[in-house]
Amino acid sequence: MPRSRIEIPTFFAGHLLVAMPSMSDSRFERTVIYMCAHNPDGAMGLVINKPFEQLTFPDLLEQLGIDSGPRTKQIRLRAGGPVEAGRGFVLHSDDYMHDGSMRVMPGIALTATVDILKALAAGSGPRKSLLALGCAGWSAGQLEGEIQRNGWLTVPADDEIVFEPELDSIWERALGKAGIAVSFLSGEAGHA
Repeated sequence: MPRSRIEIPTFFAGHLLVAMPSMSDSRFERTVIYMCAHNPDGAMGLVINKPFEQLTFPDLLEQLGIDSGPRTKQIRLRAGGPVEAGRGFVLHSDDYMHDGSMRVMPGIALTATVDILKALAAGSGPRKSLLALGCAGWSAGQLEGEIQRNGWLTVPADDEIVFEPELDSIWERALGKAGIAVSFLSGEAGHA
């Protein structure tokens, strides 16, 4: 029987990065990152399972001078990462595409303009969305090195995990998608 060839992506846009127990950076412990861009120059993604507790969506709209009303979508803000912490990024279904929107993969887009916030405040905009303040970023080769040192596991993304409202379950669900039970993970390296 001929062996099937497994396609391993060179770049991980549209995938999830799942922090392994060996992750040495405490800011990313038990973190899941949706990868928005990855190329030879570097990578950018959004932490999707850490809440941003310092601000609510209505508070953010008020700070930006955007009127909210009864049709305003209720969105839980997420701490998207330590880079550009004051900048908002909306990861969303690609049924909303406007100037400044970037399609990450079929079905998923990223928009970082105030127009999408106005649409969400008006009760329109994308069918699915999450709003992250800040992002995670890597310079050329940095992410690849972290993956080689077993800091991250890569998993294909799906809408059920990406837009999951229960943030506490995302890390375990992402590991489960890779066929890994949390109880079998260890932060210790094995020795013979």
